[in-house]
Parts: sequence; structure tokens; C-alpha cells
Amino acid sequence: MAGFDCIRSASVVLRETNIDTDQIIPARFLSTTERKGLGQHAFNDWRWQADGTPNPGFAFNQPHNQGRGILLAGRNFGCGSSREHAPWALADLGLKAIVSSEIADIFRNNSLKNGLLPIVLDEADVQALMQRPDDELHIDIDACELRTPDGRVYPFPLDAFARTCLMQGVDEMGYLLARTPDIDTYEARHHAS
Repeated sequence: MAGFDCIRSASVVLRETNIDTDQIIPARFLSTTERKGLGQHAFNDWRWQADGTPNPGFAFNQPHNQGRGILLAGRNFGCGSSREHAPWALADLGLKAIVSSEIADIFRNNSLKNGLLPIVLDEADVQALMQRPDDELHIDIDACELRTPDGRVYPFPLDAFARTCLMQGVDEMGYLLARTPDIDTYEARHHAS
């Protein structure tokens, strides 16, 4: 997982509310522990028609949305069962951030552990952003701000540890492993006394 301190992208809009983890990545695709390739199954039942062709009405299949790294989603995004495959699939699809007025706690925690930034803003602010999906948004992770081209600034909550992990491109274990020399020094001092 690569670290990053800012995201610049236009957005993909999914206005639906209560998008659960089974809609994000259906259970039939959970038989792998590989992250790579899961993006092709993200929103599978909405993206593909019964004959396997792309659903032209679905946001991620529209040509102007290709390569966009920010999802503006309806309220209560990521609800349902806990599955780490959901943020894996979204990250593999190319997303870096999800913006919604409500993001399920387990999904939010799984996202942060896997390099996907969940941003919670007021409903009115999310609706305003959805009106202008082609604006290039600037998300500054260190400042915890989402900025629009016309100068609007939306601060968002993000604890210092999650911010550090995102910027360094590590999960909790990677953060600890990077501090192995300090841990070893501490252990040596305490065992010696």
C-alpha cells in the first residue's frame, strides 16, 4: 500500500443510500485473500448486466468517470457485514477516498487499515459536492481538509494515528514493524536493569 498526503481528482457519484458491503463486493467473490483483481467485481451486480456486458447506466461504466479516485456516496455507506474485501475492491478499482454523510464504523476502520480514506461530511455538504462531480477536489490528509476549486473548504475528522498510517502507506502492523529498532532498544534497556 502506497502512502499519500493528498488526493486530487474529480468524483464518481452514487446517490444511493445504505450501500452495504454485499453490494460493494458480493459474497461469491470472497473466496480469495488476494487484493489484486477484486476491483473488477466491485459493485458487480450493478456494473454488469445478466449477459456479462457493462451496464451503461452505472456510474463506474461511464467514460467520463474513468480514472476518478473519489467516490461521493449516499448516506450510510459500507453498512452490513464486516468484510475487508470491500475496501480492497474499492482500492483496486482505483478509489482513494469515499465521501459520505455517514460511513459504517466497521467499513470505516477496515478502509483506514487498507489505505482508503473515508471522509464524513454534513449531508448538505455532500449533496452540494454531488452537484458538481467534475470539479477537481483536493483532499489534504495532513490538514484534514477537502477543498473545491472555488475555494470552499470542508474540514473532516481523522485521528492522528490513521493520518500517519495513510501518509506513510502502512497499516497498524507495518507502523509497529517500522519501529522495531526502537522497540528492541527499549526491551534491551528494561531487561538489563
